[in-house]
Amino acid sequence: MSMGMYVALRSQGNDSLIAIPVFTSRVFRLSSFYVNRNSNIKSVEDLRGGKIGYPEWAHTAGIYSRAYLMHEAGISLAEVEWVQSGVNKGGIAEHVELALPPNVRQTPVNDGSLDQMLIDQEIDALMSSAAPKRFIDGNPDIVRLFPNFEDVETAHYQKTGIFPIMHCIAIKREITEQNPWMAKNLFTAFEIAKNRSTARLRDVTISRYPNPWNFAGGERARALFGEDIWPYGIEPNRKTLEPFLQFCLEQGIAHRPMNVEELFALQLQ
Repeated sequence: MSMGMYVALRSQGNDSLIAIPVFTSRVFRLSSFYVNRNSNIKSVEDLRGGKIGYPEWAHTAGIYSRAYLMHEAGISLAEVEWVQSGVNKGGIAEHVELALPPNVRQTPVNDGSLDQMLIDQEIDALMSSAAPKRFIDGNPDIVRLFPNFEDVETAHYQKTGIFPIMHCIAIKREITEQNPWMAKNLFTAFEIAKNRSTARLRDVTISRYPNPWNFAGGERARALFGEDIWPYGIEPNRKTLEPFLQFCLEQGIAHRPMNVEELFALQLQ
């Protein structure tokens, strides 16, 4: 389940789900900023006072991207006009109720896609976890704000210790209450499966995935993150989870302050 949506629901008193600290999707998100190469936007600081398009405010990827603007570039939410629409087609709706700060300026657009608005320079940047279709198709006008995003993301991780978490495993609370052993057993099973997967990633003997340099990527990841390149559990991820809850509160996704422990099953604390 999306971490942003999960935090939003739990902060509003919806306790129908309970998560286990198994994080099946983690992605650094500085690759998600797109700009028009013909515009005056050449660095992240140039976005101050501009218009940024996004598809969904509570989308987890966007939470991390906005947090980078706020905490690394020093650009407050109020210094940007936020334009909401679909990335490749017009119009999109939020899936959860928000508690936006009063100084946030949002402009919904129903009849135009964000990638076309970026090409027409109606917006200054587009934030999207999925690459815009026109970028994938090779439109030369859409480029990444951070062409060297891997280097910038690595430096940000080394500075903050934040390895962004996109999704967690959530279970119906009534099931875990009826079967209190389930959360611990599921966590153990996912941990074993993950360890086997990362071992295969680093195996140079045979092609486990359709990429000839996966093993080299695995070694680079181990050099950066340590032996466990994809940690599960609360404590190994506290440096990511605590700032994320702060980001959610600052951006109006969380409706109240939250702590890490209340997100996860008691059996795993």
